[in-house]
Amino acid sequence: MKSKDEKWALFWCKLLHPIIFGEVEREQTNQFLKDICRQDIVFPNGKRKRPCISTLRRKLNRYRKDGFQSLARKVRNDRGASRMVSREIIDKAIELKKEQPRRSDDTINRFLTEYYKKTIPKSTLYRHLKLAGATKLKLGVSQQKVRKRWTRDHTHDLWLGDFQEGPYVLVDGEALPTNLCLFIDCHSRYVVEGRYYLKQTLDIVIDSLIRAWTIHGSPKELYLDNAKVYISDALRAACCDIGINLMHRPPHDPAPGGLVERFFGTSQTQFEAEVRSGDIITLDALNQAFAAYLAVVYHERLHSETNQSPKQRYDEGLTVIRHVDMDAALAFFMKRIPRTVDKTFSDVRIDNRFYRVDPKLRGDKVEARYDPYGDLQKVFIYSANNEYLGSGNLYHRDQGAETPAVSPSKPKHNYIDLITQKHKAVLQARSKGIDYHQVLSARPWPFMAFVNKLALLMGRKGSFSAFLSHELESLKKCYNRTPTLNETLLTEAFQKASPKTLPYIIHALQTAYSKEVS
Repeated sequence: MKSKDEKWALFWCKLLHPIIFGEVEREQTNQFLKDICRQDIVFPNGKRKRPCISTLRRKLNRYRKDGFQSLARKVRNDRGASRMVSREIIDKAIELKKEQPRRSDDTINRFLTEYYKKTIPKSTLYRHLKLAGATKLKLGVSQQKVRKRWTRDHTHDLWLGDFQEGPYVLVDGEALPTNLCLFIDCHSRYVVEGRYYLKQTLDIVIDSLIRAWTIHGSPKELYLDNAKVYISDALRAACCDIGINLMHRPPHDPAPGGLVERFFGTSQTQFEAEVRSGDIITLDALNQAFAAYLAVVYHERLHSETNQSPKQRYDEGLTVIRHVDMDAALAFFMKRIPRTVDKTFSDVRIDNRFYRVDPKLRGDKVEARYDPYGDLQKVFIYSANNEYLGSGNLYHRDQGAETPAVSPSKPKHNYIDLITQKHKAVLQARSKGIDYHQVLSARPWPFMAFVNKLALLMGRKGSFSAFLSHELESLKKCYNRTPTLNETLLTEAFQKASPKTLPYIIHALQTAYSKEVS
């Protein structure tokens, strides 16, 4: 007996229990059944109604004759068969589907209309096609992929990386959004590198990887999203040189990134929700708090899939550390630009900057290489044959500064030493993004003044401290959407807002701005 049928049998048995087990005298049976019929009873299908006395008598007779099993609902003799469409039409539909497995229900019904002047509802058609094994899946033409979970036997066999939008932070009086760049080890679920940045660019990916490689060594495989930010010849070349199998997620197929997405969901509910509920903080404070969350909470907590903490599984699965030559790895991320050395000034021009080089190279075609994330004070000059020719220093052409000629007998292969010495300083600077320029507001009424005025109008003490993090995010977005925002417009909107809550004030402000523009 099926579970649904068993519920119905128990329902009738419970209803007739006093009669079945002799709690009601035989001469009182009829009166007892009439009393039941006067009651509103909830049936197993959820409907509330009064049972019919003939139904009760029929169920009682069935139980006395055939027992408990007879109280279940009877199965229709024509169960599974259509009462609206003939078998001939259904067979024709199945034939049409098997003939062309990719035919849609609309196409099949067009044939049936032509042949029989009749159609089959979509759900009914699919049910009969499934019973006949005539679906795309059963016929072997389904393009649906068979999924399997990411799994590896040891730590650092596979890393997965991705970006996720983070909370707003305070930067020079501005509320700016952040992005969490994260790399996680597949075997242990240990976060090998995770940090919030103000950008979502290739240099952020490189910065995160450099940090992870420096601390943990390299993985065997690296799996990244297919977004443009992860597509780089320099990154692929560096991975090939180190011995990392670089893989990218197929386009329009987010499912393989589920392992990283699960961590993002965990961090949003356990960490970012707490950040957003308090006062807005700086980027450094956000990263310090996130590092503490990873070390104290996430890495020490039992993981539901592995039944181990990420830290414990990381240590137990660690068999080897593949050390990375960071100097060689950084060299792959140097930007390369072909240039011709100026015959008059003996310099090369890059982004309207001039770099003085060895006068012996005047008129030669060279390749200028430089770190696009550094201070751009120096470039390195190579020949077409990849021979190092020296360096070029930034100078002002109109001042006529002279650069001593490079001695031909003295080697100039020193850019690796320079990168090694500055490596730690560069990485530390990149914790706020790699050499990004803070864009200061050029609007006549700064965001800080807008926040201060609104806090004063609402009777709140302080400026940024008067609002929570999520409130500042809403104010920043409103500020960006109203370029002509001024004190008068804000005051008028505040007076019209009722009640004087932040959502109503923002709505009134946007309405006033729309009228002003139109």
